[in-house]
Amino acid sequence: MNDTQLITAAENFAKEQLGRDTTGHDWFHTNRVRNTAALIAGMEGANVVICSIAALLHDVADEKLNPSKEAGLLKVSDWLDRHLPDEAARKHIMEIIATMSFSGGGGEPMSTLEGQVVQDADRLDALGAIGITRTMVFSGAKGRPVYDPQLPPRDESLQKEYRDYTKGTAVNHFYEKLLKLKDLMNTAYGRQLAEERHQFMLSFLEQFYKEWNQGAE
Repeated sequence: MNDTQLITAAENFAKEQLGRDTTGHDWFHTNRVRNTAALIAGMEGANVVICSIAALLHDVADEKLNPSKEAGLLKVSDWLDRHLPDEAARKHIMEIIATMSFSGGGGEPMSTLEGQVVQDADRLDALGAIGITRTMVFSGAKGRPVYDPQLPPRDESLQKEYRDYTKGTAVNHFYEKLLKLKDLMNTAYGRQLAEERHQFMLSFLEQFYKEWNQGAE
């Protein structure tokens, strides 16, 4: 199986696993992350094939979409065992997927350039207009309200607290995660792309509070 065939197979697997997702982790998200990862990889000199495969499979393993983190990783590992003979490449891709999660901002740093690229691409899709939309969709799917002035943002240094989606609000998620991402970008080009999206979110929040408090005494 050549690189083109491998990428096509990974695309089909991702579509099969994520095609019915309604939380913002669907195939379209995956495809955007793959395209952005390939773009950054070209700018930063990373292995485009490794970045593309890891990006295509990253949410297949996501613990939010599986019974556990271990179950999700095993699903991807089994697929790679069947489709990618290169053991070093399999291990590299699995390492990227296993460590790229935000995890309340306390995750391990990516150890390879390819990992940094894919993590940046995934984080970029949580920023800007797309990020705002995905936050609202995910919050609705998890039963979170849009906003409650009586609920302050949580301390997201605790991973268990971060993963409790029954608490908090969609707007608080900006402060708990999204507004932190710009400063967590790994690559120079990723930071460049993040800046505009970060500023757009700040403008959105300013307008949101203006409308929320319209006419209030």
